[in-house]
Amino acid sequence: MSKVRIGVIGAGSISEMHLKAYAGNPEVELAAICDLNGERARTKAEAYGAGKVFTDYKQLLADPDIDAVSVCTWNDSHAAISVAALEAGKHVLCEKPLCKTVEEALQVEEAVGRSGKTLQIGYVRRYGTNVRVLKKFIDAGELGEIYYAKATCLRRLGNPGGWFSDIERSGGGPLIDLGVHIIDLCWYLMGKPKVKSISGNAYRKLGNRSHIQHLDYYKAADYNEHNTVEDLANALIRFENGASLLVDVSFTLQAKKDEFAVKLYGDKGGVEVEPELTIVTERHDTILNVTPQIDQLSFDFERGFQNEIDHFIHCCQGREQTISPVQDGVEMMKMLCGIYESAQSGEEIRF
Repeated sequence: MSKVRIGVIGAGSISEMHLKAYAGNPEVELAAICDLNGERARTKAEAYGAGKVFTDYKQLLADPDIDAVSVCTWNDSHAAISVAALEAGKHVLCEKPLCKTVEEALQVEEAVGRSGKTLQIGYVRRYGTNVRVLKKFIDAGELGEIYYAKATCLRRLGNPGGWFSDIERSGGGPLIDLGVHIIDLCWYLMGKPKVKSISGNAYRKLGNRSHIQHLDYYKAADYNEHNTVEDLANALIRFENGASLLVDVSFTLQAKKDEFAVKLYGDKGGVEVEPELTIVTERHDTILNVTPQIDQLSFDFERGFQNEIDHFIHCCQGREQTISPVQDGVEMMKMLCGIYESAQSGEEIRF
């Protein structure tokens, strides 16, 4: 089968994961890289052997030699670029979140329907080895009915600044940046139930805490002290099937240490997905902790991105259907926007 010719739009930090994974797939030809910063695009193109460089994504999309694109830009341009790419006849891998609003998500969904092309959303944690193994246990009924999930991603210090902390470009703070991953992971493993109601809170108390010394953390390439996003968000999400999800996420918090945990509970068993995969079950009137013998009990970013890219390429070739389609992006935007709306109004949001 001929190679899939890829264009990467946006050459910022997340593009590096896409580029490495494309380079690791023998069925890919990296054709072009586009970025508003031409020098940055050229540097990435030289590093990964891309033949063409663009500073205008519309010019890249007009190139008939490109079959598919990765959208790795600021959140506020995800929807517009994805729609334009679909209309240009390209398959699309769009980084999370799909967009900033439910209305935008519905526009992308309509474009997918019109184009007949694949749009895959970058919910990369679905592609981790630990999740792939766990999904087989869940699909076989090992956990029974999953009725409760709990997800935490708390940073004591870790506001990346730059576009991440500019609500116009990002759409929000830790909820839309970090929360999208852990909410999606729980929702996916719970069987993607429909949302019934959301009660959420968001707090802006600490800013980016740029005065703190002696602790390193990731900073965006365009880092500055401007901050218009929340420090912390939490929510209780209820689903139509009676299940519920409790989530809390932060960029910065007066906490002793960072916390990261994803847990699900069913009537036949439970599971800790992160920080390490452990299945809890019963045998012969005894509770057991079951640890699978696999290479990666925790999510491995490079392997996860490689799995995600490999799956996308198979979808472009018509060999598979994506496991993270646009419809999931619409439901996720309902949850994220519902949390923000509930936090702003102080009221529960019902669907």
